Amino acid sequence: MTLQGKTAIITGSNSGIGLGIAHELARAGASVVINSFTDREEDHAIAKDIADTHGVDARYIKADMSKGAECRALIAQAGGCDILVNNAGIQHVAPIDEFPEDKWDAIIAINMSSAYHTTAAALPIMRDRGWGRVVNVASAHGLTASPYKSAYVAAKHGVVGMTKTVALETAQEPITCNAICPGYVLTPLVEAQIPDTMREYNMSREDVIKNVMLTRQPSKEFATVEQLGGTTVFLCSDAAAQITGTTLSVDGGWTAL
Repeated sequence: MTLQGKTAIITGSNSGIGLGIAHELARAGASVVINSFTDREEDHAIAKDIADTHGVDARYIKADMSKGAECRALIAQAGGCDILVNNAGIQHVAPIDEFPEDKWDAIIAINMSSAYHTTAAALPIMRDRGWGRVVNVASAHGLTASPYKSAYVAAKHGVVGMTKTVALETAQEPITCNAICPGYVLTPLVEAQIPDTMREYNMSREDVIKNVMLTRQPSKEFATVEQLGGTTVFLCSDAAAQITGTTLSVDGGWTAL
């Protein structure tokens, strides 16, 4: 399919899942705006690489997703928005009675509230253009739970709920809103959890991946960023025009258990 003429904004996209989605949307012909909270030469170089690789316009815009005003400014600065992918996210693992308040606030802000701000800013633009796709990157933890991840689970459940609400509010318009719920994907976010988990369980890296991290993922394989990008492209296609307000699990069977 082709997304030529469409502009896609992907939050939290200078690495990991977001970057994979940006590449696949660009491969399908969309102009892309990638984002993170830094403003380094390498951030802009990533955008140039996307542009050079896929022959599309690609830009990097700095915006801190923990700040509502910057979330909304990102949409305004992009100059257009046909596709919005709310992907930005962080993680912290601790029992709830030991969970640092600042970590809780940051996870709720970045993983959930940012999607509210960007969506609220993008929908009027999509309505003016007569077409739109909102894709929220939630998680298997938006449908189920794990111990020690109270903020992350709460935020991702919130994203799933907000997805349904936005879908209902746009149901009679050519705009859809869906959530992708990945299981474990080997990204920098997941990679950062491995050393702590190794120490906690006194296991090797290989055993932690297979027997701890992927214990609830029946396929025993990580999903790939390319697969998540392909799922996003499908949700932006005409074939998905009547898919709205739902979740698509890319989790190797996790939520089938």
